[in-house]
Amino acid sequence: MQNGWEAVIGLEVHAQLRTKAKLFSSAPNGFGGAPNSRTTEVDVGMPGVLPVINERAVELAVRAALALGCEIQPVSLFARKHYFYPDLPKGYQISQYESPFAIGGGVPIELDGESRSIPLTRVHMEEDAGKSIHDAAVTGGEVTFVDLNRAGVPLIEIVSEPEVRSPEEAGAYLRSLRSILRYLGVSDADMEKGNFRCDANISVRRTGQAELGTRVELKNLNSFKFVEKGLAHEIERQIDVLQEGGEVLQETRNWNESAGESRPQRGKEEADDYRYFPDPDLPPLRLEEEWVEAQRRALPELPHQKRARYTAEFGLPAGDTRVLTEEPDVAGFFESAVEAGGDPKTVANWVMRNLLAVRADSGCPLGELPITPQHLVELLDLLDSGRITATSAREIFFEMARSGERPEAIMRSEGLEAVSDVGELEDIAKQVIRDHADQVEAYRAGQEKLFNFFVGQIMQATRGKASPDAVRAILTQLLAS
Repeated sequence: MQNGWEAVIGLEVHAQLRTKAKLFSSAPNGFGGAPNSRTTEVDVGMPGVLPVINERAVELAVRAALALGCEIQPVSLFARKHYFYPDLPKGYQISQYESPFAIGGGVPIELDGESRSIPLTRVHMEEDAGKSIHDAAVTGGEVTFVDLNRAGVPLIEIVSEPEVRSPEEAGAYLRSLRSILRYLGVSDADMEKGNFRCDANISVRRTGQAELGTRVELKNLNSFKFVEKGLAHEIERQIDVLQEGGEVLQETRNWNESAGESRPQRGKEEADDYRYFPDPDLPPLRLEEEWVEAQRRALPELPHQKRARYTAEFGLPAGDTRVLTEEPDVAGFFESAVEAGGDPKTVANWVMRNLLAVRADSGCPLGELPITPQHLVELLDLLDSGRITATSAREIFFEMARSGERPEAIMRSEGLEAVSDVGELEDIAKQVIRDHADQVEAYRAGQEKLFNFFVGQIMQATRGKASPDAVRAILTQLLAS
């Protein structure tokens, strides 16, 4: 860190669980919908209603905690966390405070070629609040609308120890955590839809100093880029304040991306401000050891485990394994293609360079593209056998991704089969030599780099369909005569 200062960062991530219903009611859990259409009497805080825990939410929460190496507590308690916002109809949020269902654990990260685990303090369950809408374009003026569709949505809050030391580490932590949650299927972890949200607690201190500085909570960090930019700005701001003899205030600040700065929102609350007490309407949550072990056995292979296996089994470098395992659908496509007979390194290259480009251009999830792992293997077989060139292979690939047709059918319909007839290639090569007499003379005078020029001319004349090996052999003979 700059000028003898170091940052101390702790991250709090809220991840929305992929359940059909909310945490304590039967209202549907999903993104969107007309305002206040996904609610029940429980969600809007009507008198006399009682919450009932969603068993599926507990199951998903426990799987997430087990994957993160947490210690599952056999008994945990729900508490009421009191604060008064228009979008919190009960005047309190049901959360876990003194007795969370999971403690400890860690999130594995890889940064600059080094691996380590960022330790966790706890993982606990809670319900989400609603949403206040201040946008004048929506409300029609200086009015706030309240949408309670999100109220009661099941969340897990994953709280790290204050052991993140840089914005880059924070970014690596969040990417790793999102990837793990997606592999487990417990959360879509989509920051754009608000079902994966991060708040950061940041302080700075002199390098080597044991005592922590005054922490500031930074909110409104709704992308990985914003997290890294917001943390970098806040660290620099706090250092500037201290170097100028000022005092960092304990407060909550919002990151304003358009202005590129953090702005004060309110004084930072402490636990006492929320007046926590056990929720009298919810019994203790008891998790039987046998049930917990059943959830542990249901865990899939996680991203960091896949990376280690890809290196050991396929000899892939770290950069390749990181890209291939970041998302479960990409890893699944890669593994299916290898199982179908594809060479691991070749398949990896085509997935990273071409498949991910097609997905990005289409804007569709990988599972919605018509191309299949088997089709990719068939394409690579055509390339290996010399029936198509690398240029034609890419052309066929993009057509496969568009139409879903098999590669050989595309090759035939588009006339992309490689030109390997020696007589035909000799005629084309002779014409190229006649058309470029000056370059031929220069080549024979010692400018051997011009050889690739002649290869390119023949490839152009054949629309990239000529066999490169055959072209080189023919040219070598003709230019030497």
